[in-house]
Amino acid sequence: MADAVSPLAPDTFPTMPPIAGVRLATHAGGIKYEERADLFLATLAAGTTVAGTFTKSLCPSAPVDWCRQVLSDGDRTARAIVCNSGNANAFTGQAGWAAAQLTAETIADALGVLPDRVFLASTGVIGEILPEEALRDGLPKLVDNLTTSSPDGWAQSADAIRTTDTYQKGAYARIGGCASHIVGIAKGSGMIAPDMATMLAFVFTDAAVEPSLLQRCLSNAVERSFNRITVDSDTSTSDTVLLFATGEQIDEDFTTEDDPRLPALQEALDTVLLDLAHQIVRDGEGATKFVEVTVTGAADDMAAKAIGLAIANSPLVKTALAAEDANWGRIVMAVGKAGEAADRDRLEIWIGPEQVTAEGWVLPSYSEERATAHLQEDEVVIRVDVGVGNGNATVWTCDLTAGYIEINAGYRS
Repeated sequence: MADAVSPLAPDTFPTMPPIAGVRLATHAGGIKYEERADLFLATLAAGTTVAGTFTKSLCPSAPVDWCRQVLSDGDRTARAIVCNSGNANAFTGQAGWAAAQLTAETIADALGVLPDRVFLASTGVIGEILPEEALRDGLPKLVDNLTTSSPDGWAQSADAIRTTDTYQKGAYARIGGCASHIVGIAKGSGMIAPDMATMLAFVFTDAAVEPSLLQRCLSNAVERSFNRITVDSDTSTSDTVLLFATGEQIDEDFTTEDDPRLPALQEALDTVLLDLAHQIVRDGEGATKFVEVTVTGAADDMAAKAIGLAIANSPLVKTALAAEDANWGRIVMAVGKAGEAADRDRLEIWIGPEQVTAEGWVLPSYSEERATAHLQEDEVVIRVDVGVGNGNATVWTCDLTAGYIEINAGYRS
């Protein structure tokens, strides 16, 4: 795990409110990290509804398969979420599925609930079997540690799900016009190239939300947040975002699509997920720059997103950003390789407030000195107009430094 906290990290972990119907626990199970907790549990009030989005990797982890199955076969209610860090339980064959079953059944027995109401997540090294002895010993102790969802409990939970993350990630928002809150924790630092969301996030609200509405709100929010970030273009086997609605604020029951409060629920969820997504980019392995890439003038919004990600994923662009080198030709290259319509002779590029090109050529007024000054800041903005339509999108990334190589070259050591 990285020793130094990212220079882009928030100053503090937020003081997040309790969510009625949620209890939290962590435990140092010794699965990988001897020095800290590596097991997390949240229990949920009876009747809690659940929504989820998962990796599109064709090599998903056993916990991803488990969650997909219980969402598909069940009534979309949940009583617990369990996560371990340090071991992805991915590409582990029947042993991986057995470990998932053991985890769910052990927690279910301890709580007196059905195993198919227990959701699972794992994160860490791929191809290593979860140690059965550690699970059998640690999971009951995890249940023993349950407490209310206090501010300290949220911070400890966010810490327990980390791998190479250099800090805990949490965010919250109040639903406008309601007493209910939405609270989320997440982990992610490397293997970040969203194809739903390359990380783990567990999000909770005390509002009551009908399952199909909850899923729609989550899918919308994921597309606008986690699906628009990238660190290194690699999509994880373990991506999981789960949203739980306990319904403990009984006067705030979202059951119909025409509920006038639904936009406020969506806005609060968007706020929480985008905050978490940005924190993941700010903790990109070895990152020193938080980079926003906006594309306008594309054929449609999806084309704009594809062009934005081509820029954000380009190693040449990202290393230039690390070097604070205003090598705008690399942006031209990335636009051209994106596979989406772009008019070379109308392409316009900005680095921060400095316009670089127009009408297919560098502007006489362009100042590399001013562009470089912008790249020397911690937060960098790149804007591109490709001149073919009205599509637009914004994505977020970070620079690519020698620190990324150092962290990942020694990941299993």
